[in-house]
Amino acid sequence: MLTPSRLVLARTRRGLTAVELARKARTSPASIGDYEHGRRQPRPATTARLTEALGFQAGFLEADDVPDIEVAFTRPASKRQRDAAVSAARLALGFDAWLTRAFTFPDPDVPTWEHPDPETAAEMVRARWSIPHRPAPNMVHLLEAHGVRVFSLPQDCAAAGPFSFRHAGTPYVFLDPTASPDQARFDVTRELGHLTRTDDAQTFATAFLLPKAGVLAAVPRGALTEQVLAHSATWHVSPLALAHRLHALGLLTRPQHATVCAQLARRTTGMARRETSQVLTKVFRTLRAQGTTPHDIARELLLDAEELNGLVFGLVLTALPGQGDHGHAGKPHLTLVR
Repeated sequence: MLTPSRLVLARTRRGLTAVELARKARTSPASIGDYEHGRRQPRPATTARLTEALGFQAGFLEADDVPDIEVAFTRPASKRQRDAAVSAARLALGFDAWLTRAFTFPDPDVPTWEHPDPETAAEMVRARWSIPHRPAPNMVHLLEAHGVRVFSLPQDCAAAGPFSFRHAGTPYVFLDPTASPDQARFDVTRELGHLTRTDDAQTFATAFLLPKAGVLAAVPRGALTEQVLAHSATWHVSPLALAHRLHALGLLTRPQHATVCAQLARRTTGMARRETSQVLTKVFRTLRAQGTTPHDIARELLLDAEELNGLVFGLVLTALPGQGDHGHAGKPHLTLVR
């Protein structure tokens, strides 16, 4: 039997309206509405046409319900793009459930507070995670070490922008795979701010990546452009982000800030590489050693490999043929080093 919520999920993931899907599957929009609301079941031949029109594997529309999630978007995007992004995230929940059955992950440890200001919240998280006033490590690794699942949005719905949510006690972050390395690092930190429920996640991210005490101790007052460039590389942020922080902390006057920003605008600088996932890298390395390929995982999840790759694009290279012994080992435990 067709699962109504699965049909809605598949349709929105493909960015289709009921009318568009009806045309592709050679049925009526009214019938699509009936199927999606569970008022009646399609014939097997109709289910097959719907599955083909949507580009999913046979059996996908008849599998169990996929959990709903609530997402707060911060970037302007069309409803189709947002619906497709939410649907991709719901598919990622199934992938994460598969991973959780096969591997042992760190327990979630992302605190929440009712009314912390963003600067205080950033300091509290740093203290809880034992990060002194120094440059933060790889932010994807850091969140994963504290139980956050980090995925990419497939490129076709990346315009919806990064977002985060909690499901069944586990925090999730979804990143824009088209973002620059600097922006991606800032995005994942900002989503950490959203997960802590701070009032201003943007300010939280700045305070977390550039803690006041650390910056005041390391960067001289009235820093010149070359000094800003050097310190931005040390703190793993964009030079402009550091310049804005120095101005906010009173280390650059308004004219000095304007001069530095004007000079930086003529320079192409920033992190050379995006921060990748330690968890997913270890997972796919282990699976390859056991003879399990991304295609095998996708097939078990009733997805295609392209959909699975979209969820990890930029975080880990997965499109490699699996090789190795098919022997069964115990449930691997992922040890993460910050």
